[in-house]
Amino acid sequence: MKPLHNRFRLVTLLLIGLLLLAGLYGVYSVTVYGNRWISSSRNLRYREAKNEVIAGDIIDRNGVVLATTDEDGGRVYQEDQEAREAVVHVIGDRDGNVANGVDSFQAGYLLGFEATLPERILALLQGEQRRGDNVTLTVDSMLNTVIVRAFNTHVRTQEKSGAAVVLNYKTGELISLVSIPVFDPVNITDAVKEDTRHPFWNRAVQSTLPPGSTFKIITASSALENLEDIEEREFTCTGATEVMGTIIRDYGNAQHGKLKLPKAFRVSCNNTFAQLALMLGDTALRTTAESFGFNENFLFRDIVVENSVYPTENRTLVEIAWSGDGQSQIAATPLHMCMVAAAIANEGVMMEPRLLYRVESSGGLVRLRLTPREYRRAVSVDVAATIKSYMLDTVARGTATAAQVDGLSIAGKTGSAESSLDGRDVTHAWFVGFIDDSRYPYAVCVFVEEGSSGGGAAAPIAQAIFRYIQAYFPFQ
Repeated sequence: MKPLHNRFRLVTLLLIGLLLLAGLYGVYSVTVYGNRWISSSRNLRYREAKNEVIAGDIIDRNGVVLATTDEDGGRVYQEDQEAREAVVHVIGDRDGNVANGVDSFQAGYLLGFEATLPERILALLQGEQRRGDNVTLTVDSMLNTVIVRAFNTHVRTQEKSGAAVVLNYKTGELISLVSIPVFDPVNITDAVKEDTRHPFWNRAVQSTLPPGSTFKIITASSALENLEDIEEREFTCTGATEVMGTIIRDYGNAQHGKLKLPKAFRVSCNNTFAQLALMLGDTALRTTAESFGFNENFLFRDIVVENSVYPTENRTLVEIAWSGDGQSQIAATPLHMCMVAAAIANEGVMMEPRLLYRVESSGGLVRLRLTPREYRRAVSVDVAATIKSYMLDTVARGTATAAQVDGLSIAGKTGSAESSLDGRDVTHAWFVGFIDDSRYPYAVCVFVEEGSSGGGAAAPIAQAIFRYIQAYFPFQ
């Protein structure tokens, strides 16, 4: 009997352990995936609440109401068409065409799922229809409008697509998030639905693309971390580096002659960075990329972001060399590349991107206030300082001079990323950078699909963003 008793006790302990694990996983899942479950179209409670609860308002950081609910329960946006188009990818639309907009992803607050039992009982006793919470965002909606205008000024938005992100590198606050082309959420025509540029797609957080030379921030960081006296080494750029029969060339077939790492970064020399990647080896370069968040499963609290990729297969010497230039199969979203620049600005520390500034019930109860959270340390303080000096030099007299603004100390890196689109070879334009000033702790990423030159297409848009920040920030 004793062996049988021991077995029963062992089984009981095992079951208790499994129940505890299930409970802990449940708590973890609600914490991490709660918004994703609540906003799912398969969630019956979500669909019922949309019909029974007066959805709360969505407000920008300056008090501008971006979305509210009318007497008939319909969602109402700003009167000005330009203004509502500029924030459509942040907010979403009535029909849910934009994936994970605030209106759906923050349904837990907006539809009152977070209301306490006393609040629900009081509403029931008063015979009132329950109201959801009001959500105030970190976004400056006017800056979104300025960015859309800048795209219209500097690129033909009837033909091209793109994205822009502005991030506070000290707190992680998302000040702006724009995807081009925009559309009017109250007038979704057949032309919008049939547009081959896919206007419902939020390129800022969903498009994973080769970052091109903006990735040289990571390659240079890896070189400083792993290669002794690398800043003193002299490279030779003849305009062509042969690797296993493949020729790696610089943009515009440029030849830079003899140069060291700081100049190679400033002029964005593909040959030098391909040679650096081969010197580092794939493991070291990938390790640094992963310290910046590549190959990470992004599970941010306020926003859904596609994962960025540093490839782990088919790693020939050719692929490794091209990886140093941000090519091969490397892919990242504009938001993530903005976080990369922000980490350099913030002494190597990458902050979690935050979109919720405050959540408040209709009765004035504050349920949530912005709480900045460090996401990870990407590089050491010393490496970040060195890369920052390179980026300052790049804007001062390198490939990113078009981002300069009088009175601001701007650091940046351009990129021209070779890719394919609908079976065609194309070159996308990138700019990532930041203001090196504690009064204006903002990082910027601009991406222009088929923009060709980062310095020609993306940097001027970044300049317009920096000018707006200079004129209207800091926030009080």
